[in-house]
Amino acid sequence: MSQNRTLILIVVAAAIVFTAMSAVCVVNERERVVVVRFGEIARVEEIPGLHVKAPYVEEAYPLSARLLGHSEEAQTFRTGDGKDVVADIDLKWRIVDARQFYLSAGAQETAGRVLLRQAVVRRLGEEFGKRTLKSVTGGEWRQLTEALTVAADKDTRKSGIEIVDVRLQRVSVSTNQTVFERMRAERARVANERRAQGVETADKVRADAERARDAVLAEGYARSERIRGEGDARAAAIYANAGAVAPEFLSFYLSLNAYKQSFKKKDDVLVLDPSSDFFKYMRRPTR
Repeated sequence: MSQNRTLILIVVAAAIVFTAMSAVCVVNERERVVVVRFGEIARVEEIPGLHVKAPYVEEAYPLSARLLGHSEEAQTFRTGDGKDVVADIDLKWRIVDARQFYLSAGAQETAGRVLLRQAVVRRLGEEFGKRTLKSVTGGEWRQLTEALTVAADKDTRKSGIEIVDVRLQRVSVSTNQTVFERMRAERARVANERRAQGVETADKVRADAERARDAVLAEGYARSERIRGEGDARAAAIYANAGAVAPEFLSFYLSLNAYKQSFKKKDDVLVLDPSSDFFKYMRRPTR
């Protein structure tokens, strides 16, 4: 009986201790604590020391208030003159608004680093895009980093993050860019050679085709002229024969053809003497 009582006392004491621990959260000078009740932010404890919270109802999530570091190595960016450069980024940041940070990234510092990286890389890409490779590797380091810090900090402030400083540790021309430029030059050279060969071949084919066309046209023209000459000779012989056999009929036939050619259209007008020989078959048709 006494053993059961002792066991009950131990369980009760443990429950009391656990409840007491659950009702207290400790805030040190290097952090802020977000107290969440049923998934909603109840308050943010910023004063160092012990703070009371509702046990089993409220949860405490500590967030660092220290200056934090973050590095991004071998990030590739494109300059304004189309060159690829590789840059290593080193930056300093801290959480200045614990409530907004929790709403944006939860209680995970790694999630905040993701937001930070996205903002910095995007803004750095924009800044590189405004400058040439010569200016980036020359004397515009300070202007670039200052503009980057201001622009990226403006973005991350919405997530409760302050960017204190951004440093570019190394900027170099991308090896891939150099290889790509060399490959592109080689491909351009080969393309130009192939294009020149194609133009030469096309000119040769075109010249051969034109020569063949001229030969065919010349032969056709000569043949047509020969046939036309033979036809004209046969027509002249027929006319001569007709004139010898029936001269009056030939004259009548030729006059009819002349009338046909002269009066093709209704509005054709001839200014002639009605007594001229042209109208003799109109004045006196023959049988």
